[in-house]
Amino acid sequence: MEFDTIAAISTSPGEAGIGIVRMSGDGALDIISRIFRFYKKKDVKNVKTHTLHYGHIVDPDTGEVYDEVLVSIMKKPNTYTREDIVEINCHGG
Repeated sequence: MEFDTIAAISTSPGEAGIGIVRMSGDGALDIISRIFRFYKKKDVKNVKTHTLHYGHIVDPDTGEVYDEVLVSIMKKPNTYTREDIVEINCHGG
């Protein structure tokens, strides 16, 4: 589909200290707003574009913390794909 939101691992295969997952598309901000909790209370849709944020990836149903991460928010149209882009920098390995 032309307008699907896609997600992919952006780091090379193998062992690494950091793993990066990138999402691109109209649903990227909605998805990250469900699974990311800012260290300080913020709304993903209200943060400035091209900014980096510290927090946790959580289970949206239980609130269980999966990982401590940094999330980059880059809003359309000023991105390479001209779509919203979210990058999750998480623990690799």
